[in-house]
Amino acid sequence: MTSSFPVTSAPSPRFCISRYRLLAWWGSGLACLFSVVGLLLCWLNPAIGSPLKPGLDFTGGTQIQIERRCTTVSCGAITAPQVQQFLAELNLPAQEGEELPRLGGTTVQLLDQGRSLLMRLPALTAAQSNTVIQAVSAVAGPLEPSGTEVNTIGPTLGSQLLKGSVISLLVSFVAIALYITVRYDQVFAFLALVCLGHDVLITCGVFAWLGLVAGIEVDSLFAVSLVTVAGYSVTDTVVVFDRIREQKINLGHLSIQQQVDVAVDATLTRSLYTSLTTLLPLLGLIFFGGASLFWFSVALAIGIAVGSWSSIGVAPTLLPLFSRR
Repeated sequence: MTSSFPVTSAPSPRFCISRYRLLAWWGSGLACLFSVVGLLLCWLNPAIGSPLKPGLDFTGGTQIQIERRCTTVSCGAITAPQVQQFLAELNLPAQEGEELPRLGGTTVQLLDQGRSLLMRLPALTAAQSNTVIQAVSAVAGPLEPSGTEVNTIGPTLGSQLLKGSVISLLVSFVAIALYITVRYDQVFAFLALVCLGHDVLITCGVFAWLGLVAGIEVDSLFAVSLVTVAGYSVTDTVVVFDRIREQKINLGHLSIQQQVDVAVDATLTRSLYTSLTTLLPLLGLIFFGGASLFWFSVALAIGIAVGSWSSIGVAPTLLPLFSRR
């Protein structure tokens, strides 16, 4: 007596990502090219000299933020170039045995519709910082005494923070690479690393252009956001690959391209819901978290959005090119 086992019918996915693979590749390729151009322009810019514009955490110096006392709906008219010109002509008290810092290249930003003033200067002593605050009050005052904040980081500590941030990023990336290489198929591991580099590159590229156009600087929190984006990217990509691996027994009669379509369709809702629930608190931080967490939240939001896209449109569509049926 013979018996036969029914062949599992191939499910019909509602969304076939393979049909749009060329569009996905072109979109990601142009985004990566745009990012590389931004990083190169930052590096070649004499005022920056690095792929990203480093902030106070990495370069060292003094950051002074003052709050203006506004008696009307809006504060008195003042511009950043006016404050920069005023600081360039300011005479600071001399310190014995030390060269006076030059304030000609001071970066000045107006925040909260001119109610706050942010100044990034060379490393100053306490007496020199007080001189700057008192002098600026003549231009932007009166000031709120409780709204004044002064942060100073020496150049040695700044270089140590930069070195530590780079090392932490490299160690985390190498650890992720080793784990997924041992845990998963080599092709899966390679494509997961491709997506990781894709997501980190685009996130850095956006901030490179922000540094060129708007003078946005990166700090140690940006390094933290890159590590978080890398972990999220690999996790989201591995979920899709795990689904492909699980269904090989039931869908082994299908081509790898069809298996990819079924797997992406099965995990699409989960990926979108996970990304949305992660982005919602980040949007709250962007709009209500204050200036200190604003760009950190923006970097995370960009990285998570790009990571969701790469796990759906990049890694799965590349899998048929590197795998045999």
